Amino acid sequence: MDLDVFVAAHEPEWERLEALVRRRRSRLTGAEADELVQLYQRVATQLSQLQSGAPDPVVVNRLTTLVARARSAVVGTRRATWRDAARFFTVRFPAACYRTRHWWIPTALVFTALVAALGWWIADSPEVRSSLAAPEELREMTRPGGSYESYYSSSPAAAFSAQVWTNNAQVAGMSLAFGALLGLPVLWVLFQNAVNVAIGVGLMASADRLDVFLGLILPHGLLELTAVFVAAGVGLRLGWTVIDPGPRTRAVALAQEGRAALGMAIGLAVVLLISGAIEGFVTPSGLPTWARIAIGIAAEVAFLVYVFTLGRRAVQAGETGDVAASDRPADIPVAA
Repeated sequence: MDLDVFVAAHEPEWERLEALVRRRRSRLTGAEADELVQLYQRVATQLSQLQSGAPDPVVVNRLTTLVARARSAVVGTRRATWRDAARFFTVRFPAACYRTRHWWIPTALVFTALVAALGWWIADSPEVRSSLAAPEELREMTRPGGSYESYYSSSPAAAFSAQVWTNNAQVAGMSLAFGALLGLPVLWVLFQNAVNVAIGVGLMASADRLDVFLGLILPHGLLELTAVFVAAGVGLRLGWTVIDPGPRTRAVALAQEGRAALGMAIGLAVVLLISGAIEGFVTPSGLPTWARIAIGIAAEVAFLVYVFTLGRRAVQAGETGDVAASDRPADIPVAA
């Protein structure tokens, strides 16, 4: 393709489309509106041809911007409404969680097995415990009223909940974002979290206070860790999409899965907000241990029922967790 000839031949159409886009839609006559649609379709095809035959960055950038503006003028802009938010939490988010269940459920099982193995190793090995901290420090951490117990009441409940939520949201966000790097950093984040939990399990078990530790971590930890598992599963799925995009092109597959992952980050932030509230207000409360654990189990069961009822129903209806079709960028055909 001769770029100069191509530009010279189509420059009048681009300028005309630019002029129509600049005018408000209300000022366009019926004939001009029809012309706008025709020029938009024609220039989108020309952009495809240019990207395939002579991808000059300056011209491609110009036409990409023009096509995007023309598309907005043709289809209009849509404002988010409460209906969109309701649909997100009743359809898109649970569907995205359900679709990725084959990734985050095995992640949860492997994580739990790793914590159990490491925790048993730490509890059974004085040498390992001595490598973690000095004996007096270990006694301080595991004694009644020690640092493991006082941690949950170290700050006012509201401030503590906000701090926990921020930290957990960062962990979930990293798991989602690192997925594009073939998912390898996600495994490292999971391993670090597994080691941290296992140390607590092992040290408190060695002091015959594992029941106290579980009474502190289970009320909020069930829902919190599930959210982390979901985020990690989505990150791993995104990493696998880089390797095997399936029947889609790699760019299209990554765009679709990436948009779904972005939406899941918002949904998981709400889930982690709930677990943070439980950790800030329920875990350090004076409720009996059985009552605190029951609250944690109820929150966990509610989330799983939410995913496996609304999510399954939405997936069966064809929902993928991606944004609405009207909000997706158009897939421009590429010339062979």
